[in-house]
Amino acid sequence: MTAKKKISVIALDPRAGISYRSDIARLFGEVADISVFSMLDGSASGVLDRADLFVASTDAYGSPEELMRHIPIDSQTMAVEVSFRWSELRKLKELPAGSRVLFVNMTQTMAREAIAQLEQFGITHIHWIPFYPGAPEVPGVRIAVTPDELRYVPRGMETVIDLGQRVCTSGMMIEIALRLGLESVLEGPAFQEYAQSVATSNYSFDRMFARSIRLESQFHILMESLEDGVVGVNEKGEIFACSRRAEEMACVSAPLVQGKRCEEVFPFIPFVQCLQNRQTLPAKAVRVNGVNLSVEVVPVIRQNACIGAFALLQRFNDVEARQNELRGQLFHKGLCAKYSFADVVGRSEAIRRTRETLGRMALSESPVLLIGETGTGKELFAHAVHQASHRSDGPFVAINVAAFPENLLESELFGYEEGAFTGAKKGGRPGLFELAHRGTLFLDEVEGMSPVLQIKLLRALQEREVMRVGGNRIIHVDVRIVAATNEALEQKVRDGTFRRDLYYRLNTLPAIIPPLTERGDDIFLLTEQFRRELGGSFQLTEPVREFFRRHSWPGNIRELRNAVEYFIYTGHEQITMEDLPPTLLLSQETPPRAAPPASPGEAAASDAFRFVLGQLYEASEARSPMGRDKLLQKAREAHMPLSQHEIRTILSDMAERGLARISRGRGGSQLTPAGRALWENGQR
Repeated sequence: MTAKKKISVIALDPRAGISYRSDIARLFGEVADISVFSMLDGSASGVLDRADLFVASTDAYGSPEELMRHIPIDSQTMAVEVSFRWSELRKLKELPAGSRVLFVNMTQTMAREAIAQLEQFGITHIHWIPFYPGAPEVPGVRIAVTPDELRYVPRGMETVIDLGQRVCTSGMMIEIALRLGLESVLEGPAFQEYAQSVATSNYSFDRMFARSIRLESQFHILMESLEDGVVGVNEKGEIFACSRRAEEMACVSAPLVQGKRCEEVFPFIPFVQCLQNRQTLPAKAVRVNGVNLSVEVVPVIRQNACIGAFALLQRFNDVEARQNELRGQLFHKGLCAKYSFADVVGRSEAIRRTRETLGRMALSESPVLLIGETGTGKELFAHAVHQASHRSDGPFVAINVAAFPENLLESELFGYEEGAFTGAKKGGRPGLFELAHRGTLFLDEVEGMSPVLQIKLLRALQEREVMRVGGNRIIHVDVRIVAATNEALEQKVRDGTFRRDLYYRLNTLPAIIPPLTERGDDIFLLTEQFRRELGGSFQLTEPVREFFRRHSWPGNIRELRNAVEYFIYTGHEQITMEDLPPTLLLSQETPPRAAPPASPGEAAASDAFRFVLGQLYEASEARSPMGRDKLLQKAREAHMPLSQHEIRTILSDMAERGLARISRGRGGSQLTPAGRALWENGQR
């Protein structure tokens, strides 16, 4: 009777080690003795007894070098690979979409790795939050999921889902069988049942072939599971394998071509050249039976001898579909929109109109240009436009153009090939245009783009194609652009610093994001929203509320959020004028620039100035901005001889002197506190 193999399992936590042993014993218990060692209980300290195979979790010792110090020299080692059961994943799919859920594990690293694996298996409809001993509390979360670590679940959870210890993957079981010569285990029903119950990826083709060249049954199972067509030849160039997908692509019958010379059946595959040169022949485009195929040939080298070769066949449309799938994986790794129009807080007419307009624009494929002052929430609206568009299932990629120097911005947007410049990553890197394929690319502060990059951006928009830095290959991309600016692009076009053709391309669907001063009592809705998000507790007194209404808010919503956070740290329940941030008060104390005494010849201009000042004051009292057209109408009613150009000049002068705030578009103008003080002092 053949002696049993000896398998030693090494884990950080003893409970995890026992779980791994149970999984391995389920398949190999009759042919192997399985021992468990743990770092936490001290059993894995020192040099362990010899075993035929050491199976160690990656967190047991911290590094491969540390592992080698605890096992005999020349021992076989492999890593524990874990996954989830399909039955447990189905429970998670039943959780309500959008739920905030804690994933509780022993360490932060283990929690994040498990979350990443769950997202790869499609559990992306909920918002995961890693939780572990020492992690800060997360208020408002009532659902927790854990892999048998109930001891670390915080109190107060309404729903707790215990997934149990993660199970060893079927790929790991295959490798154990190959390492120990126990391949017969893989042919039994126990392995089939186990493999079907565990959520796992296909085992690597290269490793499977290299270790099981004589295991014909397992090889054919693997070959048929691959999406590519596979043709294999031995060292003599005789065909011994032809997958079903290869049969379909080449219109041949596998039983009829077995044993025949490769050049007779597949003249378009350079097997002979590959066997002679013993080198991989990179993918080459060929046309077979009216279909374009990509053909790559790989030699099989064993103990420095070439014992055969494999050809991998792909249809071009299959290649594109796989690229899209990979882009989708990037999407699940963070390239996604976080906000929708439901996250836009406000009931004012200005914000309601903006929300409705952008909601209609989102359904178009044309570029959107968001125009607004700093801190008005342009990026939030960009996220919302993507979420409401037909591209919502695709990636959302954002970049602040002004934050990058020209040479770095080019490689970020368009990518680069290996060796394009010093420090370039091996193999090159795709640019943001490629990552945003079939999704949305948000260009913030687009006015900061250099003229050279403006040309490349214009070509990408017009031709829907890019070329990496240092490359010579055209890459077709399908990307919708949403751009944002806090400057007047029209003036930059007139100055010659922004290309006119690019401006009209980006300005297809312009939308003005209103500043905070035009949103009325939205300011208090936002204050309450930020207070809840930051976990504070306070109330604004009436003088502070009146101050908020009159303040010019040059930093808009961002400035308001800073003020709310400041209030939380005052420790006061009632926020009075003494609790205002010093910077907020300083911005109110800037005195207006004194106007020079009017000469007799300037009397008419002075009267016009006071007329406009008075009209804006009345509008301020009514808490309603006033535009140039309204001012012109009021002047005509008062028989004041003013033209639209004169009104524009007076408003510009007021803005320069800090007396008025001029908004773009139809937002109107309104007095600053300094302007109000100038009018009130003049009436005394």
